[in-house]
Amino acid sequence: MDLHIATITIIAANVLVSLRGFRDGIFFERYKFGIGAIQAGQKERMFTSGFLHVDISHLFFNMFTLYFFADVVINWFGPSKFIIIYVISLVAGSLLALFFHKKEPYYSAVGASGAVTGILYAAILLQPDMQLGLMFIPIPLPAYVLGIAYLLYSIYGMKSRLGNIGHTAHFGGAIGGYVTTLLFKPGLIESDTIMVVLLAIPILILFALEKMGKI
Repeated sequence: MDLHIATITIIAANVLVSLRGFRDGIFFERYKFGIGAIQAGQKERMFTSGFLHVDISHLFFNMFTLYFFADVVINWFGPSKFIIIYVISLVAGSLLALFFHKKEPYYSAVGASGAVTGILYAAILLQPDMQLGLMFIPIPLPAYVLGIAYLLYSIYGMKSRLGNIGHTAHFGGAIGGYVTTLLFKPGLIESDTIMVVLLAIPILILFALEKMGKI
């Protein structure tokens, strides 16, 4: 698969910033997502944290996922809208993390996961019949099944504080990708109503749980 220049640019930005962060602890600390620092006025962290990673495997997994789904979005929308979806998803992930962790001044996070999940969710919305395979599942599954399952798992992760993973940013990124895709292609609401509703279910569940104080 030939990579589009837009995808190469995003991957290069992630690699360069992450490598700098691996070598320079002061740089990493200054630009990571940190609730206390953001509330004190360093709003740029909501964007810059999306290009920092904890280690090579964290960086590789995010860029590998982007590699698989970027072309779907670019083929439908072109590179400019692809980059817009990426950036909006990144910021949406940070905004949701800020909303859910606003009373935790020491909460911090890094990684492109929110932005990449937004691209993944956009790709699923555009091509829900895609078949995706996972290493531990021997048969390919429809993309929308895995997309919904992933967000439900993210809700569980947020509720139980599972692992050292930014589940909230993943979820926020998915919301960003979902909403922006529908803004760019509102015809999907009419042509693929069932899929649009199905993919909205985990989002509605999350905010219902939040309203009830269950998360």
